[in-house]
This record gives sequence, C-alpha cells and structure tokens, in this order.
Amino acid sequence: MVVAVGVGVYFVIDHGKSTVPGAPPPAAVKTVAIERTDLSSTSSFSGTLGFGTPQSVKGAGEGIVTKLPKAGDPVDRGKPLYSVNGTPVPVFFGDTPLYRKLDNPDLQGPDVSVVADNLTALGYRVGTRPKDRTKTAFTPAVADALKKWQKAAGLPDTGTLDIGQVVVLSGAMRVNSVTAQLGDAANTPLLTVTPKSKVVTVPVGANEVGAIKTGVAATIVRPDAKEITGKVTDISTIVTGGDVEKGSSGPPKVNITVTPDNEQDLDAYDSATVQIKITTETHAGVLAVPVGALVALREGGYAVQLPDGTLKAVQIGMFAKDLVEISGAGIGAGMQVVTTS
Repeated sequence: MVVAVGVGVYFVIDHGKSTVPGAPPPAAVKTVAIERTDLSSTSSFSGTLGFGTPQSVKGAGEGIVTKLPKAGDPVDRGKPLYSVNGTPVPVFFGDTPLYRKLDNPDLQGPDVSVVADNLTALGYRVGTRPKDRTKTAFTPAVADALKKWQKAAGLPDTGTLDIGQVVVLSGAMRVNSVTAQLGDAANTPLLTVTPKSKVVTVPVGANEVGAIKTGVAATIVRPDAKEITGKVTDISTIVTGGDVEKGSSGPPKVNITVTPDNEQDLDAYDSATVQIKITTETHAGVLAVPVGALVALREGGYAVQLPDGTLKAVQIGMFAKDLVEISGAGIGAGMQVVTTS
C-alpha cells in the first residue's frame, strides 16, 4: 500500500481500488416549527394554609355565659353556639344582626327578613313575602313559624325574638378560638370563628396585586411538594405594612385568598406554609418559538433564521418558560426556523 499526502488530498490504493473523499458536508442545523399557542406568565408567592382570617363573635343582651364551645367545633344554622343563663343561643345566617325585639306585626325590615330566611331554610313556612327585603314584616305567619322552631329546638316557644337570643353570622363557620370564660358577661367578645373550608392566605406586594384577578387559576404546592389546583377567590381591600409612623415595617402588602378546587387534597394539613403559583397574565393564540430561535441583530432588535440562512425580523412579546411570543411580516404558524434549543 502506497500513501501519498498532498494539500488536503490523499489517495489510498487497495487491491486496485481508489477513493477520493470530497469536503465534509455542512453541519446539520436544528429547526423547529413556529407554533400558535397560549402563553402565560406565572408568579410565585409564599402563603399560609389555614381557615382564613378569624372573625370575632361578640354576645349581646344581658346575662352570664354558662356554656362555651371548643376550638374546631362546627357552627351551623339553627344549632346552639353558646349558652347564656342556661339557655342556648343558636346561629342564624345573614347580613343583619338582631338589633331590636321582634314581637309585633308592625315591625318590618332586613332583620325580620333574616329571621324569615332562616326559618324557611330550616323547613318552616313563613307565608308570602315581598321582593323588597326591607319590607319584610313580622307577620303572624312568621311568628307562628318562629314559635314552632323554638319548640323543636328546645327553646322557650314565645313566638318572639329578643336581642341576644340568636347570633347572626355570614354563613357556616368553625370555632377558631374561645376568648371568654364561663361566668363572663354575655355582651363581650366570646370567641372567634373562621370559614369551614381551608384556604391559603397570601400577602402580595401592593404593586403586584393589580396583575391578579379574582377567579384566576392558582397552583398550591403542598409541604410534600405535591401540586394541587385552586383559584383566587378573594382580594382584600386592606393594605398592611409600609407605615413607619404606625410602627409597621416592610413594603405595603395586600392579602389574597386562594381556595383549593378539592379541599380533600389538604386533609393532611390544618396549617402550613405553602408556595402559591398564580397566572398573572395570559396571551392567547399567539405565535411562539423557543428562546434559542431568536437572533440578536447588530442594528438592534431580533430576527429568526430560516433553514436557507435568510433572516426574518420579528417583534417579541411575552416570555413564558422557554418560549417567546413573536410577530412580524411573513411570519406564520408552521414555518421552520433554526434554533439552538
């Protein structure tokens, strides 16, 4: 075998055959299709899993507290919450507390409407009622329904209702803590309640909360790193912090509430620090490519490169994970562009 080496050329003679390789082929480029998709921007926050912000419950009327609930006890419609002078004080749901004695048919107003609403919900007939709840009157039908309920609940069946004989709350709750002791006056703060459902309270910077909307999707990352779905159900209007004169430190914050889609996913935890991921912005149906497909132009701006080497100028929009929104003349879904990723 004889080998001759020239300038970039060599010959190999083997059994009468010869091979002369040409220049190596150009390296293959990686391409990707421009896709039309939805891009979302997500922000992460630290929150506290619990039952929400406690609400104080204050008694009313005269008397001495003779029975109190325990933390964790349910607070249900028509059921006693505590006792005064040995008589149970049941719970009604509504938005107007009982502020006067209901004892004659001339009385009408939203407090009467709350009583009628609850009697109806408890299965008692209260007769025909006006659409305007401020016009609901304490009719004989309402008084009769009240008397029947009182008897069934083991209360004095007077057919009347005085201040302090029921406590009005916004809905089904659970006892969070008991602040009073047996023997305390009834017209003092007695306990605190929270909603029954577990939620995550998330303090968000006041300059960030504007990008969060009620109803948007959220992801709750449990302490064991498992992710569950939820949504933003409330955005507080109260700003905390940032007031040095009042002794509050740190930047101003606003609490948002995130509720899990399935509360059973959080059965293993009563309280915990969790991470929350919230979608703060979404661009639907946009053209997108991997970030590695962008080419920075010397004169400024960006372009994408076609497989034949042609550059197409593009405008960029939202970045989401490893994708970037693009637009421009001659840019369309399905077009192949060169990418490094």
